[in-house]
Amino acid sequence: MSTPTLPLPVADYAPHADGPLAGVRVLDLSRLVSGNMLTHQLADFGAEVIKVERPGVGDDLRNWRTDGVEVHFKHYCRNKKSITLDLRQSRGRELLLDLVATAQVLVENFRPGTLEQWGLGPDELHARNPALIVTRISGWGQTGSKAGDPGYGSLIEARSGFAAMNGFGDRPPVLPPLALADMVAGLQGAFAVMVALRAIETNGGPGQIIDLSLFEPLHSILGPNAAIYQLTGREPQRTGNRSQTTAPRNAYRTKDGKFVALSASMQSMAERLFRAIGRPELIDDPRFRTNADRVANNDELDPIVAAFMARHTQAELVAFFTERAVTVGPVYSVADIVEDSYVHERGVLANFPDEEMAAMPMPVPAVRLSGTPGAIRTPAPKVGQHNEAVFAPIGVGPEELAALRGQGII
Repeated sequence: MSTPTLPLPVADYAPHADGPLAGVRVLDLSRLVSGNMLTHQLADFGAEVIKVERPGVGDDLRNWRTDGVEVHFKHYCRNKKSITLDLRQSRGRELLLDLVATAQVLVENFRPGTLEQWGLGPDELHARNPALIVTRISGWGQTGSKAGDPGYGSLIEARSGFAAMNGFGDRPPVLPPLALADMVAGLQGAFAVMVALRAIETNGGPGQIIDLSLFEPLHSILGPNAAIYQLTGREPQRTGNRSQTTAPRNAYRTKDGKFVALSASMQSMAERLFRAIGRPELIDDPRFRTNADRVANNDELDPIVAAFMARHTQAELVAFFTERAVTVGPVYSVADIVEDSYVHERGVLANFPDEEMAAMPMPVPAVRLSGTPGAIRTPAPKVGQHNEAVFAPIGVGPEELAALRGQGII
């Protein structure tokens, strides 16, 4: 069955669009999401990211297929190159070290100690290139009693405190429906790489090792929970779509079975809401007079708001509250997003040419720099697509490439 083309702007790849990171070579030994998310950010802004994949197999992310298509790999590995190397073989390790001498950054997410077992630990890497930034991603970090434990994102999302506060209070904790721990780590890892590059640029000197766990970045975005617990002895509770700090705030079902989201986080917004729904007397109601009052009495307040929402369709509510400057918006599905006028106006998504799909819808680089913007220059590569282009400059000719291929080294 053919894939329908989503109603998005059609864009071309921009192969000659240099980015501000042009000249930065990144060797990406990682698999699945975290490392690919990190190098995805760098590649979008011009870094030459070389995926080092297993011969004949490739990155495990390629196995996340939808209807036989590597949609996840295509998304996270655009703008990248692919070579193949078996790092368990000595010639494969030698070739990697030759490439290390030409790179500024190396990213890996093997279990701690794996590179050392192969003779590719930081000492060996820095002996070949003292200025190399070695980014080591793992579930729990390179040190500590859990360093060697399996580092799957779901385990981190559970142990970090995220799952315990996510979901509804009368139901089990909810794990996120996406690789949240990996993606947060990837974003913070990209920032760390830029900091390390800046340190070399301004201060000179050697490279360094970035110890990036999945646990710490995710835990860090949960806010001041430890401080609140220290002050009050209370732990965050699962509140569904409600907030523990402001009220009313929820996703409300509408007359046509859809949902709208409301966040009345300021006193003036709550008062505006009460007037809009025809309940101005709630402004002076002692149960709802202040934000603290509303949070404390949310069980009484929320049904009042929900009843109003349930009498109108989603479109009616959005138009009604927009006119009255109340912060209410629609809860969108993917289909809604790709048809949304804002998405089209900003060019948030665009269809790019693809061999397997009618078109490949992708978000454009999410942050917009006025002078040095990111760009989507090339589609994700085939396994080993760039072997010849990458290995030739380090002295590997066609005959040796053929021999290496026959030996399963590339």
